[in-house]
Amino acid sequence: MSVKAFKLVSAVEREMLMGDKNYINIECIECCGKNLYIGTNDCFIYHFLLDEKISAAGKITFAATKQLHKYLGLKKPVSELKAASALTRLLVLCDNTITLVNMMNLEPVPTGARIKGAVTFALNENPVSGDPFCVEVCIISVKRRTVQMFMVFEDRVQIVKEVFTPEQPCAVAVDGYYLCLALTTQYIILNYNTGVSQDLFPYCSDEKRPIVKRIGRHVFLLAGPGGLGMFATVDGISQRAPVHWSENVIGAALCFPYVVALDDEFITVHSMLDQQQKQTLPFKEGHILQDFEGKVIVATNKGVYILVPLPLEKQIQDLLASHRVEEALVLAKGARRNIPKEKFQV
Repeated sequence: MSVKAFKLVSAVEREMLMGDKNYINIECIECCGKNLYIGTNDCFIYHFLLDEKISAAGKITFAATKQLHKYLGLKKPVSELKAASALTRLLVLCDNTITLVNMMNLEPVPTGARIKGAVTFALNENPVSGDPFCVEVCIISVKRRTVQMFMVFEDRVQIVKEVFTPEQPCAVAVDGYYLCLALTTQYIILNYNTGVSQDLFPYCSDEKRPIVKRIGRHVFLLAGPGGLGMFATVDGISQRAPVHWSENVIGAALCFPYVVALDDEFITVHSMLDQQQKQTLPFKEGHILQDFEGKVIVATNKGVYILVPLPLEKQIQDLLASHRVEEALVLAKGARRNIPKEKFQV
């Protein structure tokens, strides 16, 4: 049974990005407030301002205004972008090097501070240093079976720790001192402060893309065996039942009370409250699905779209209208903290 939980709305049309240059592809995206950044395969970063508009009928649209674009001077794709808004810096991974650029003018920092030898990286959203003018970054190093922790300041970087892993890591998420890593054959939790590691469950990274995502304090969402979306805590236990995805999930995001997943042909929406699949949206050629401060964004090689959640009150009314009282109650109770008190009473 389906629920209309999200609507797919176009944000950046292909013409705005590439005009008639068909060879340009979107490699990565980052969104911070109204700022949307796009990294492309021809080594450019584009900066757009996203404006959300709501019509009198309640229809939401997005208008993207291009601010500027910047060529990074290499013949390599921009593979990852992460914003550190407290530093007004954008961390840009290109050709195994993380460069710091200014979020507004996209100019590299004058000191030339950079981190070399990075395959991929993640920011620590639950930092341990307590310094508001610093972000903590974990990189998977080009050195075999190695991850490194850095502190990144406005114009300099400092290595904090280097940790060796039992197998080659290929994906990482960070929470405090805990790293959740996808290795070649399994997922593990590793405390980089004590060096203690804990096996979670097996996984073959040769066969499909691992997903490791921090979704809350001390909790990660992982693509498990058999097409399961598994929740794991830093203690290595699961406090929630898994959701059933398709076998070939490319990306996943959390928009409470839903887990959203992307595969080759569809975006699927599962409820964390009863693990049921609630909505399926056809979406071909998607290769990115991420959530930024509660905003879920999907992208193909040529365009960017936003999944706009419908108000929970509306979803509950729709369920009641189709006589699905039990589901409506589960949603109302489970999402209570996201519904204004007076509306919840009704």
